[in-house]
Amino acid sequence: MAKLNPDLASSRRKSRKLHFDAPSSVRRKIMSSALSKELRGKHNCRSIPVRKDDEVRIVRGKYAGREGKVTQVYRKKWVIHVDRVQRDKSNGATAPIGIHPSNVVITTLKLDKDRRAILERKDRKKQPSAKRGDGDVEMVDVCPSLLTVLNPVI
Repeated sequence: MAKLNPDLASSRRKSRKLHFDAPSSVRRKIMSSALSKELRGKHNCRSIPVRKDDEVRIVRGKYAGREGKVTQVYRKKWVIHVDRVQRDKSNGATAPIGIHPSNVVITTLKLDKDRRAILERKDRKKQPSAKRGDGDVEMVDVCPSLLTVLNPVI
């Protein structure tokens, strides 16, 4: 089979290296979570990078079914910390448990102007001509003699 994208490595070793050595800006994009059915219908968008103060529901793993607010997005460890998902340590302290963002569904978004702009840009039901503002384009026949006047041959 031919290589699909010439700009990306198809080698497993190189792909893993790029993934685990990714800078924080790229990790943000990779650490995206799916939106709940209600939010998906409202914003016409399937997933979005998770951020602090979003409310999520864990749908996979030992803590499936738990809901809470995201207290930290730990990009270095590829996990998020969810409010009230923690374990007790032997000394009596509590430690948050890291959950991978692919295992949660966002139920409530923390919206600010940047997040609204992202959702507006990702809106799949929006008309493509509406965002450019050019509307319908009309084809016009041009006289060949007019072209020589506009573009004289030297």
